[in-house]
Amino acid sequence: MPEQLTTEQQALVARAHQFAHEELLPRHGEPASSARPAIIAASRAAGLFTMTQPRAFGGTAASALELTLVRDTLAASNPPHLDAVFGPGPGVLANVGEPLRSTHLAPLLAGSKRSGFAFTEPDDAPAPTRARIEGDMLVIEGQKSYVTGGADAAFLSALVQVADRGPALVVIDTHLPGVTLTRRFTSLDGSHHAAFRFEQVRVPTAHLIGAPGEGLPRAMRQIGDVRLLIAAQCVGLMRWVLDHLTAHLRAPDRSGRPRGEKEGVRLRYGELRIQAFAARSMLYRTARLADAGENVVNEAMACKVFATETVGRLVDTAIQLEGGHALTDDHPLSILYRQVRSLRLAEGGTDVLRLNVARGKLDLDKGLI
Repeated sequence: MPEQLTTEQQALVARAHQFAHEELLPRHGEPASSARPAIIAASRAAGLFTMTQPRAFGGTAASALELTLVRDTLAASNPPHLDAVFGPGPGVLANVGEPLRSTHLAPLLAGSKRSGFAFTEPDDAPAPTRARIEGDMLVIEGQKSYVTGGADAAFLSALVQVADRGPALVVIDTHLPGVTLTRRFTSLDGSHHAAFRFEQVRVPTAHLIGAPGEGLPRAMRQIGDVRLLIAAQCVGLMRWVLDHLTAHLRAPDRSGRPRGEKEGVRLRYGELRIQAFAARSMLYRTARLADAGENVVNEAMACKVFATETVGRLVDTAIQLEGGHALTDDHPLSILYRQVRSLRLAEGGTDVLRLNVARGKLDLDKGLI
């Protein structure tokens, strides 16, 4: 559990808590354009910004538990501009050699280039994105959608099917001829995504990340890391919801009695605390397993499913117990409701991941209880 921490880990939690209250919460309502530079500078000074970056590029390469501690602690304050705290990680470009190390990975980590992860085809795509090899070039055709931040990306790490070779991850510069940004759109939670079309896009074979046939496992490792990130943020948000709801239930109603005296209210509130306790426990166990070198693909899926479903129930029930004014657009619970709803689909929808967890045990004999 998070209580079983070393002195250094306790200091890290205290630093993250201080950062949330001194650097993030005071910036409620401030536009991202002005808030982000200041937050990034403060995060660098606090030693948080480089936690997601490899040591070879000046980062600290924090452990899964350390990242979980910070993400949980920051989210527990429900602050704005949370996405500005950590620097860009290497993602699927981790451990690439030249030329990609110099041309794309280094600028990505330095912040001079932005990337997008192009994994999903739109529902109406006639076929998966594909490529054929012509000499030292790949010729790519297809479509991708739900590329988070893709409209501002200098390059995409895209999953493509290479003819006769299998799935591969390929770096595609967005300025290349044949790359078309077909749509920029916003989701319910306010995040921005993009859709692309590729028509006879010629990319050097040196832009392959690994060998053809290795693309899907590499992509899934990246997605697995993000699933644990999502779970940690959800757990922190659960703590914020419970603190908010606790204060509401301790306050008097019109009769002068605490709102939380009613048995029906207490039953629902107690169930929320039980679910949050379970979600936080499984998250920290999984982070420790990851740091011990265990394969936590199935455990990360379980954490992501349980945490996203649970935070959704917590926010929904908190709105129900607080009443109609919690539905107003500027109420923090209403804002949070929109934010967390999308997480049940991000990096794999809930039912898809449930099936994958079952497959992990029944077909592959993977996964712990």
